Amino acid sequence: MNHNQSNLPTTKLVKKHVFIFLEIFTCEGGIQSYVKDIFQAYNYLNQSQSYQAEVFLLRDELEQQNPYATEQFQFHYLKTLPPWRGRIKLALSLLTCLLLRRPQRVYCGHIKLATLTKTLCQALGIPYTILTYGKEVWDTLPQNQRQALQQAASIWTISRYSCQRACQANQIDPNKVKILPCVVDGSIFTPGNQPLELIEKYGLRDAKVLMTVARLWSGDIYKGVDVTIRALPKILHSFPNVKYLVIGRGDDRSRLEQLAQDLGVAQQVVFAGFVPTEALVDHYRVADVYIMPSQEGFGIVYLEAMACGKPVLAGDADGSADPLQDGRLGWRVPHRDPDAVATACLEILQGNDQRCDSQWLRRETLAKFSQEALKEQLQQLLASES
Repeated sequence: MNHNQSNLPTTKLVKKHVFIFLEIFTCEGGIQSYVKDIFQAYNYLNQSQSYQAEVFLLRDELEQQNPYATEQFQFHYLKTLPPWRGRIKLALSLLTCLLLRRPQRVYCGHIKLATLTKTLCQALGIPYTILTYGKEVWDTLPQNQRQALQQAASIWTISRYSCQRACQANQIDPNKVKILPCVVDGSIFTPGNQPLELIEKYGLRDAKVLMTVARLWSGDIYKGVDVTIRALPKILHSFPNVKYLVIGRGDDRSRLEQLAQDLGVAQQVVFAGFVPTEALVDHYRVADVYIMPSQEGFGIVYLEAMACGKPVLAGDADGSADPLQDGRLGWRVPHRDPDAVATACLEILQGNDQRCDSQWLRRETLAKFSQEALKEQLQQLLASES
């Protein structure tokens, strides 16, 4: 061997990735929050790894303040009217990228984009991964989307429950599914005193406060706000000072208000409407209990509440098993059962369970679902698929 050659510097192999999403910046929601956490983790890993990625966003316009864009992490905004023109633009832009850059892997960020991803990637011999979240893959999909899942090199999803539902409904090999869970920013969601201005604003002085953060859409009644309202009369027998703070907006609010009126608990239910993300932490601090007997793919809100040291109640047959660590950190009850919800709330309000210990709850939550944990898990997934 030529000893001079052995001393030459080695060049790191650049791993090229492509990500495709519907929309991340033009609306807020659990999926958008989750994807942004992935972006942040990817950028962090890029400081020590040689990654190069391009992100295609079908319904987003140019984002002037995109904090994730770097020279190695480029974004393409493809929103075009009419929408069909945007889909054509996406197909052509993606095909050009795949032909010229030949990435090691394509990450498809929504099942609605899976057929296009499969078609282009298989034609060019490029492996692809599909990201799934919850209800969008829990039932049997159209054949083209089902085949895209079945033929993907891998599938990422956010919880064991979502994995199980998707695999059963669409004949997917569970071995190709990898779990990349949601996480919470423990530097933002922290315990603190109840903000007096919110206590006054919502009329919560001397009250025990139950709280839910959820969309109040008629198509989302699975969130369980109506079940919690039905549980209030039983709770009020033991805790007459209970108030239920409901954060969120949507077309189902009038039905819920009428339900509270019919049950004689309208004075106990406070509809706060929309609260921006930056104000949520103060609202969690107002609460004594976070309650959402729902059917979630995961439930980031449970992590946010527990990071703020608040005990939580969730459904017992959904993805909330992961953030609640199978009931070790919170209460899990049949999600459409007001009596079960009331019984669990009474236990929580008595405060005798370890799951009501604010410091312990926060510590155990962040040990598994912090942004640091996400970086490690993402690194392992990317390494296993390189």
